Amino acid sequence: MPIRETASLLVPRSLVEPLMRLYDYPHPGKPGRVIRGYDRPHALRTARMCAAVARRLGHPQERVERYQIACLLHDLGRAGLDPEQFGKIWSWARANGVPTRPRDWRAVHPSTPYGGETEAFLERYAQDLARLGVPLDSWTAEQVEMRLGYARRLARQLRAARPKLARLGVQWALWMERVMLYYYYPEKLDGSARWVRELAEVLVACEQLEAYSNRQRGHDYYTRKKESLPEAFAYLGKLQVEGVLSPRVLQAVREVAAEGAFDQLLAEARGAALPRHEVRYLRSLKAQG
Repeated sequence: MPIRETASLLVPRSLVEPLMRLYDYPHPGKPGRVIRGYDRPHALRTARMCAAVARRLGHPQERVERYQIACLLHDLGRAGLDPEQFGKIWSWARANGVPTRPRDWRAVHPSTPYGGETEAFLERYAQDLARLGVPLDSWTAEQVEMRLGYARRLARQLRAARPKLARLGVQWALWMERVMLYYYYPEKLDGSARWVRELAEVLVACEQLEAYSNRQRGHDYYTRKKESLPEAFAYLGKLQVEGVLSPRVLQAVREVAAEGAFDQLLAEARGAALPRHEVRYLRSLKAQG
């Protein structure tokens, strides 16, 4: 019988705050001002969920602790996110069936050079963005890059962060960055050890589960009116069908969620207590394996 997991922070609190400050970004139009990292609460909740699932899957404690650091920083490529601008662009894209992940973009537009998805999007949809009232400037390009050029932007942010990470005693490794990129760039894990792939899958599953429950994100990004845990798990099931998640990882997520380890975090993401029918749904997940 597996040990009942709790979704706790394994990283010392004294390290968490300086890691979260890495999400802060100089305001491009207001010298001396900083844009506070939009994704901080999401990253904290996701990291706690990921560690619980990784331990359920049997990963050693030292590895899980380093993994949780990567999970805390998994959205670092979106430092500087402008909720209004980002939301306008990607809500429009979603409503109009425009691909929002690099691999999906290349599937629809195979002539786009690898890594050139941001530029292709801006060129193709310049007039649509103008009609939305989105200025065609470098700041808009950054908001597009936060999705379609995520690897490039994350690499820039990590280059700037590595000296700070070293001073904090964090031993950064390539596998940590690859895990962070998996949702957008699964090909970057080709040749990686099986355990790296599994941790990457766990991050995708937990990050998506939190995001589907995150009322603020849903409002700002997608003009979503309500959150639904059955819809969240349906999406995880779709990712399994697509080969993004393995049955083993999805089952571990279901088990830990069914035991109640995520209840508080999902309620925090929702900004309100979970309704009884959703709590019942979570408890039913173990029987669905």
